[in-house]
Amino acid sequence: MQIILLEKVVNLGSLGDIVKVRDGYARNFLIPQGKAKRATEANKAEFEARRADLERVQAEKLGEAQEMAGKLEGLMVQITRKAGIDGRLFGSVGSADIAEALEALGFSVERSALRLPDGPIKQVGDVEVPVALHSDVVTNITVSVLGDQQ
Repeated sequence: MQIILLEKVVNLGSLGDIVKVRDGYARNFLIPQGKAKRATEANKAEFEARRADLERVQAEKLGEAQEMAGKLEGLMVQITRKAGIDGRLFGSVGSADIAEALEALGFSVERSALRLPDGPIKQVGDVEVPVALHSDVVTNITVSVLGDQQ
């Protein structure tokens, strides 16, 4: 299916690109999320009429993401979990736990923005966690997992 991208999509294209994707990806994800429209002649004409507004909205989102990245850069979040003597956690620390800790510090970050490449944290210690606030803006925070031995 041919679609027009209404915003930048990672590994697909940027605003205004006409790309061919699988039907299910377009119907189930891109179109319902407002990231794309079918590439019909009417939609192409409508897109060209709204192009300036869409570019302005994208620039605003990018600016907000860069501002938030400046605040988050180098931030350390401490999370306490029950751990054994060897430093292994009873359970793990996932993206929901990190998002909750950031919320307590006054930062609203979605769980999906937190990138845990090795999966949930299962050891006591400090871990660098990338936060993708925008497709072009990625910053790092430090998650310090403290062991509570009771």
